[in-house]
Formats: sequence, structure tokens, C-alpha cells
Amino acid sequence: MTESDTPLRVLVWGENRHERLEEHVAALYPDGMHGAIAAGITEQAQVPVEVGTTTLDDPEHGLTEEVLAATDVLTWWGHKAHREVSDEVVDRVQQHVLAGMGLVVLHSGHFSKIFKRLMGTTCSLRWRNDGERELVWTVAPDHPIAAGVPHPIVIDAQEMYGEFFDVPVPDETVFLSTFAGGEVFRSGLVYRRGRGKIFYFSPGDQEYPVYHHRDVRRVIANAVDWARPEVSQRSLPGLVRVGEQQDWSALASTPEPVR
Repeated sequence: MTESDTPLRVLVWGENRHERLEEHVAALYPDGMHGAIAAGITEQAQVPVEVGTTTLDDPEHGLTEEVLAATDVLTWWGHKAHREVSDEVVDRVQQHVLAGMGLVVLHSGHFSKIFKRLMGTTCSLRWRNDGERELVWTVAPDHPIAAGVPHPIVIDAQEMYGEFFDVPVPDETVFLSTFAGGEVFRSGLVYRRGRGKIFYFSPGDQEYPVYHHRDVRRVIANAVDWARPEVSQRSLPGLVRVGEQQDWSALASTPEPVR
């Protein structure tokens, strides 16, 4: 198998509370939202992938050091139990992102501990849930995450997310959503933190079958491919002291390993 054929290792993390506690959500997502997201990545991936799932109630939320070390890209969906996520696990995930692991944060994951930690802001927004139509417009058509995606993506019913969205100015805005009520929202944002790449994508409320939508699935599959690590050996960026007499051509950092 060549390097290009080596499967991208994707881990889909899901809170998995609505699906277990609410019958109408379970009817939409009988395998859990994490199961639908994982199936969509497998279905729409344009590269070889190995996709696994884990949930909040697994030991250490399924995010042990060993699991994260074997993950190229982590996707994150949470909503009603953000506070139950262990700070120790958040620290661990943050270190892996800074060292090169990709992170794709979905919908209400904007308020997760890990996303707020990496953004350094409240990540708050305006919202209402009236089941209105959402149009997801591509505003960066040459970005890899937008490949093969129609302009716009039409989602017949969805929760409204609106501005102001309190996040840092993104490296690039890939998608902008409009709603039947007139609101707009920056719905697809890319960031870099340390050596890691982060994509936030807003469509995907538990009340609607959005993660069965072919075009939404394609965006997420594109995103995990884009967010793949760019370094072969994961390590934190290091502090390098440069001396006046040092041979600059031989200069190399010695980054700190992930612990």
C-alpha cells in the first residue's frame, strides 16, 4: 500500500444523549447521530478512510491517550452535556490538536469546552428553532472543503443559527448560511491552532435528519480530508533559542512530544 492509499483514521465523537432519551431523535438516528455522521464520511469520502465512533459515556469519553494518538482527525458533536466532558480529556484533546491532529466541530459543538478552549472566546450566537429552510452558500469555491458541493446546499428544515457569532476572525470562511427568517450565519469556518487544523460547520441539529443529507455528508467528508495532519510525527511546536554564532542552515527545532 502506498502512502496515498494509507487510510485516513477518523474518530467520530458523539454526546449520544438525545438519541437515548428522546424517541423522536432515536427515530431519526437509530444508530445515533455519531453513527450517521460516521456512515456519511464513509459514503462520501474521496480518499481511503477508517472511521470509528466513541461517545461521552465511554470510559474517559472514549478519548484516551492511546486512542487520540491513533486518530488523524476527530469530529465532535455535543449539545446538552458539555459540562460533563472532563477537563482532563479536554486538555488531552487540545494538546493533540496543537500537535497536529485535525478537529471538525459540528453544530452545537460550538459551545463545547474544546472549541471554546481553542477559540479563546465565548463562541456564543443567536438561535431559534422554527424548522425553517437553510441555504448554505459557498463563499470560497476553490477551498477543498467545498469540492463537489452544490451552491447552495438546500436544507429544508433546520435550527436557525444567526450572528453575532463570537469567534475569532477565521483564516477563511468557506460557507455562509441564510435562513427563511432573513438571518445570516458564518456556517463554515477554518482555523489553525499550533500544527492542527480546525473546521467548524453549523448544519446538524438533532431535531432534523440533516446528517442523512448527501451534501452535508460530502462537506464533512471533505473536511476530515482537509484537516488531516501535515506532519508525520505528532509533536507540539517547540521553543528554539537562536545564538548569534549559530549555523542557521543547520537550525532545527526540537518540539516537545505530546504527553
